[in-house]
Amino acid sequence: MSFLNKVRQENPLIHNITNMVVTNFTANGLLALGASPFMAQAHEEVADVAKLASAVVVNMGTLDENVVKSILIAGKSANENHVPVVFDPVGAGATAYRTTIAQRITQEIELAVLRGNVAEVANVVGEEWSIRGVDAGVGEGNVVLLAQKAAQKLGCIVVITGKEDVITNGRRTYTTRNGHPLLTKVTGAGCLLSSIIGAFLAVSEVSEQAWLESVTEALAFYGVAAEIAAEMTAHQGPGSFQIELLNQLACVSPETLQERAQIHQV
Repeated sequence: MSFLNKVRQENPLIHNITNMVVTNFTANGLLALGASPFMAQAHEEVADVAKLASAVVVNMGTLDENVVKSILIAGKSANENHVPVVFDPVGAGATAYRTTIAQRITQEIELAVLRGNVAEVANVVGEEWSIRGVDAGVGEGNVVLLAQKAAQKLGCIVVITGKEDVITNGRRTYTTRNGHPLLTKVTGAGCLLSSIIGAFLAVSEVSEQAWLESVTEALAFYGVAAEIAAEMTAHQGPGSFQIELLNQLACVSPETLQERAQIHQV
């Protein structure tokens, strides 16, 4: 059985501490996929929600001390209750504050997955890479080697997204080449991807290889959904694409995913 099928059958509860820009889109995307979103970030309840969840996804897109506190409380509760944590270090490297907080989160929470663009991941692990705002700069360097180094340093799966996505646990590495440039024209596309990774991870067996395979399938699935959405809304622009992406998260079948997935082992 594919991980996609398991998500739709098991309806895993995904606890999201995400940013105010993308909350609605993330929740709708998880619902379309077949997961159950829980968007809670009050200090008083995040530990309890994290304990109940099948995965916890934390995102520092709109950052302040209240968000940081909630992320740390939820992440530590997840760790104590053996719930996998996905961290999206939005804008790490854009400001010293963001970089410091991102590094603090990786030090205080045991992560299952770190997902970001190349600049964000580089700055989380103290490597030089250019960044502008929350978008990756052009930069220079070997993305695969950076991802592997980050995975080894943090002891988790690292996903670096771009034209080619890199997924690695530091020992085994895959790339996926699905997706569409329109994803860069929709605010929150990457944030939703992080939550979808959480949903696929939530239905995986707890083993190094199963986790890596589930995350890789999540990347390919999201890319295939984006490709089909772009085909179906050709010449209509990013607004129509965004809505159709939600449709395709619900409609892409395991058979279509298998036919279109471009997954390669490095």
